[in-house]
Amino acid sequence: MEGVVDVGVGVRARVTLLDGFGVQLGAGGASSALEELPHGVQRLIAHLCLSGRPPRSTVAGQLWPEVSEEHAHGSLRSALWRLQKAAPGLVTVSAGRLSLADGVRVDVRELDDWVRRVRDPRSGLEDVELPDAGLLGELLPGWYDDWVMLERERVRQVRMHALEQVAVRLAAAGRYGDALQAAYAAVRAEPLRESAHRTVVRVHLTEGNVAEALRVYEQFRALLADEIGARPSEHMARLVRSIRPLQPVVR
Repeated sequence: MEGVVDVGVGVRARVTLLDGFGVQLGAGGASSALEELPHGVQRLIAHLCLSGRPPRSTVAGQLWPEVSEEHAHGSLRSALWRLQKAAPGLVTVSAGRLSLADGVRVDVRELDDWVRRVRDPRSGLEDVELPDAGLLGELLPGWYDDWVMLERERVRQVRMHALEQVAVRLAAAGRYGDALQAAYAAVRAEPLRESAHRTVVRVHLTEGNVAEALRVYEQFRALLADEIGARPSEHMARLVRSIRPLQPVVR
């Protein structure tokens, strides 16, 4: 497979890794799902989506770490052949490196683009709207490769930080409903994450809903006590201390 080349310039396709693996070929009404790809081919596509343009040897070693180098390279050649049969041009091979073809969209990359806009103080609110529900799912659920689990945690962390940032910006602009949507998306992703609950409290306080802010605080305090026997941090307590003295929860 050393001679595999891209047979389609500007391939129109989209790969989804959030909430499960999928490949959609074409665009608009002419698009169709690529069904029943062997798991080895799925892993190859997913790896390239997450790693950019790695050398062939790196791909072979990470996808087939339990076998000899020769065997791993043979498995890679087989996966590339199968992929080229199913979706010609989806992957390119150049100078010993593999990459997705130009024009292939990836949901994780779209999420990363959104996160970069959120972090950029020059971005307007229209550039950082809450992303589609499809970008809020778990990365490749049920996959347990080391390279997947590391990337899964990275995606989870950067997305939650971005959701909290967006909520604060939307609240400052007076868009309290949208701000709460973003804050609660972070809470749903990690119910025990204190910073997400703090963001919900801040939005309520910014809007002037003191009772709602206190209710959220008390619910989170009870959740922590039930789940891990802990209390909210002093950082969170300070948010509501000026409203009324905090009393310990009666269990």
